[in-house]
Amino acid sequence: MPRVVPSQAVAVIDRMFTWAAAQSMNPDSACPMISLRQLGQIVTILNLVRQVPEELLPLDSDRHMELLAGVSSLEAAVEAWQGGNKQYHVVTVPGFGPLHAVTLVRRALASCSDEAPSPKTTQLPFIGDQALRDSIRLDMSTAHQDLAEGEWKGATVLAGSAVEALLLWALQEHETQNAGARAGAIAALRGSQPPVLTRQPDANPERWDLHEYVEVAAQLGIIAADTAAQTRLARRFRDLIHPGRAQRLGQKCDRATAHGAIASVEAVARDLTPP
Repeated sequence: MPRVVPSQAVAVIDRMFTWAAAQSMNPDSACPMISLRQLGQIVTILNLVRQVPEELLPLDSDRHMELLAGVSSLEAAVEAWQGGNKQYHVVTVPGFGPLHAVTLVRRALASCSDEAPSPKTTQLPFIGDQALRDSIRLDMSTAHQDLAEGEWKGATVLAGSAVEALLLWALQEHETQNAGARAGAIAALRGSQPPVLTRQPDANPERWDLHEYVEVAAQLGIIAADTAAQTRLARRFRDLIHPGRAQRLGQKCDRATAHGAIASVEAVARDLTPP
């Protein structure tokens, strides 16, 4: 079933019931009655709400209750009309003030974000910065979603981006606790035969590429050897977001690169999670 985001549902409600937006901002405005003639529009709203992923529905308890109350009222109307009660009308919902049932649904959906990680996404509790944690989890969640939908490039690139973000965070945390260790690891990698790092990384690790993140993290023992090996296989596809590079190298993202990139980010997250 196609995925519907809250803003899309709100836009459809506004097209069918132009008064709902105004009433959500001014509860004292007119509250029209909805009758059997609007059965099709009500069924459309209910179908849209059912297609919004659970993780995008309102977390605020008041808005969540409004959504449940509004949807239940609309479902009761549909049941009454289909049961032959042609005189049934939908207006307000008892206990929820002067707002129409449609307005309750609209207001709840308007409070939602169009992006949120799936509850099944790896939690990353070791990252204390909630904004950073949520951002990485969103990339991971969307990568899994793209994989399920056959969007190989999206899954590959987003998973690679999440790997970079996790390793950057881990390297910065490690340096905070072990000042100077990163420079020693870089020196070792530059001095190996053949050298693992053929150039001196930028002094600012935020400017590194995935190759540098992986090798330095592996040298420091931040990620396991098998995780580093898995990520090395996936890392070259991280740069294929640039069409010119993909064409020049004759490479493309496919099911294998998507699975490989997602395996990499899950392995890195596993290694960073405290026992």
